[in-house]
Amino acid sequence: MSGLLVVRPGPLTTVQDLGRRGVAHLGVPRGGALDGPALRAANRLVGNPPGAAALETTMGGVALEALAPVLVAVTGAPAPVLVGGRPAAWGGPVAVPAGAVVEVGPATHGVRSYLAVAGGLAVPEAFGSRSADLLSGLGPAPLTAGQVLPVGPAVGPHPGVDVVPLPAPPAELVLRLRPGPRADWFTGAALAGLPRARYRVAAASNRIALRTEGPALARARDGELPSEGMVLGAVQVPPDGLPVIFLADHPTTGGYPVIGVVPAADLAAAAQSRPGTPLRFSLLRGHPGP
Repeated sequence: MSGLLVVRPGPLTTVQDLGRRGVAHLGVPRGGALDGPALRAANRLVGNPPGAAALETTMGGVALEALAPVLVAVTGAPAPVLVGGRPAAWGGPVAVPAGAVVEVGPATHGVRSYLAVAGGLAVPEAFGSRSADLLSGLGPAPLTAGQVLPVGPAVGPHPGVDVVPLPAPPAELVLRLRPGPRADWFTGAALAGLPRARYRVAAASNRIALRTEGPALARARDGELPSEGMVLGAVQVPPDGLPVIFLADHPTTGGYPVIGVVPAADLAAAAQSRPGTPLRFSLLRGHPGP
């Protein structure tokens, strides 16, 4: 049997791929890996397509027993990797014999590590994705001890990639911000002062949103909006005035004003920012960005 037996699930380990596209009109968030480049890199190291389903750990790692020989790779947040109790490579392909346990330890930097296995995790799909969505409840639940994760057949020979470069988790998180669509709900001073404001990543952050601690943004008008569509990277400002950056499992609608949108390319760094990480915004004006 080709599969992985969960020995230690870690505090929050989920199956993730690149998410669900084209179903937001049904109220289904995109979901998927919060650090897409790290997921793609792990899959490349084991010869998978970029969006094959893998594991996303959160701070505490995971331990899995191989029920048949497998090839794995761990990327994302740096963490110690053991196979059969012996140190193994992080950021490179690792062969795991049948019966051996591969362990990903607590992240030494960053938040989320990714463990890919050749063939991908063959859990059932929902709306075209195998991702676990913690807001909607779609996809597989977070891992539990004793669970067996099925592994699909390898799609081809190992590509011979030894390492894939990835940026280090940020010491300071800088998020570009395209103002709008509701920037006019805030005072001119609040918007003009946003690049100088200093925030921190709040401990309440999760897969739904990165929450902030710092100076409140002053509104120019009272009241609330009717619910309107929300996009990945939308920076919504609730009544406490503290910006909330929507991540992969964000709701598809919301009633608080959106002061701006962070480009998707900046969100992988947000996914790897620990609570307390300094955060600031850089306003984009008249520049399309990636």
